[in-house]
Amino acid sequence: MRPVIHIVDDDASFRTAVGRLLRESGYEILAYESAQQLLERLADSAPGCILLDVQIPDLSGPELQDHLIKNGSTLPIIFLTGHGDIPMSVKAIKAGAEDFLTKPVAREQLLASIERAIARHEMTRQQRERVNAMRDLVGTLTPRESEVFALVILGKMNKQIAHELGTTERTIKAHRQKVMQKLQVQTLAELVSIGERLGASASAPTKRDGKV
Repeated sequence: MRPVIHIVDDDASFRTAVGRLLRESGYEILAYESAQQLLERLADSAPGCILLDVQIPDLSGPELQDHLIKNGSTLPIIFLTGHGDIPMSVKAIKAGAEDFLTKPVAREQLLASIERAIARHEMTRQQRERVNAMRDLVGTLTPRESEVFALVILGKMNKQIAHELGTTERTIKAHRQKVMQKLQVQTLAELVSIGERLGASASAPTKRDGKV
């Protein structure tokens, strides 16, 4: 799948010139003259990035950046503008922009920035896929296995977990082994790592009725 570069700029000649350059460099190009056009057509399914002008119709570039972040977009943003200033560039970078370039920009500088952005996006996509896969595995746990998992990753010993859940240590050992099988891990460290990645926490009640 070829990376997709989304060009958002109300200057048609700029969109054409940069689009031609990037196509020659092997990228797929989608161009928009306004923020609204991007929002209506944007898909975050392919690796890529957004080349975003600061002054565009509907929403400004920084406003569009805020909107995309709030809506969970992982596409890196490269600001490319003839109207930028230092405070604006600092704010954009702090908000997560990959780069802030001033027109006219050298071909090599633009392509290098795009390569970094695509690499970061691909890494983010892979991390998200791994987390989703972990979440799917955790979703296969029974309610009692989920309780055991939550307590194990808090560092509780089998004896402590048995006491809190009102059952036997032997039963907890069996649940714990089943949890590790379902989550496809071999060690406690791997189990804890899954809990940390998913933000898992335990709120298991103390002393239940002994049901398993």
